Amino acid sequence: MKIYTKTGDDGTTGLFGGKRLPKFALRIEAYGTVDELNATLGIALTHAMPERLMPVLKKISSLLFTVGSDLATPLHPAPKYHIPRVEQTHIEWLEALIDEYTAELPALKNFILPGGTQAAAHLHLARTVCRRAERIAVHLASEEDIGEIVVKFLNRLSDYFFTAARLANHLTGIDDVPWEPSKH
Repeated sequence: MKIYTKTGDDGTTGLFGGKRLPKFALRIEAYGTVDELNATLGIALTHAMPERLMPVLKKISSLLFTVGSDLATPLHPAPKYHIPRVEQTHIEWLEALIDEYTAELPALKNFILPGGTQAAAHLHLARTVCRRAERIAVHLASEEDIGEIVVKFLNRLSDYFFTAARLANHLTGIDDVPWEPSKH
């Protein structure tokens, strides 16, 4: 099987179900940004990530494929075959992890900057790409029905990345970098 199909040479791409859209369409931007998030997470996984976070981040990477397939498959008309979709249980799983990590971390007393360890800095980058994916998904949801779960999942996932970045620093004995407002 060849990696190239040439079907996108006209500036369109296919959704699950066969419909073709211009590559600049909001739906394509949404799942393309989720793909970018997954690549960002892949880079994060190569930067001395604390072992405790590795299995969770690998599961999140797999879930991001589910989010992508969810976004690549319109709800209407309903697909003729089963499409994996992100579910409320995935959001609850992230919330439980956030709560678990937060219980171990020092209380936040001010804003923090991305940094500390390389792992934490890459998780902060993943957080910002996740926020962009969320904004695009919210925009898409304002134009067509994508269900409620994808936006909620991306919102919670960005919170997870923030907390995981803090935990990555904490587990290696590195303090978060506090924001100090300029006095000028």
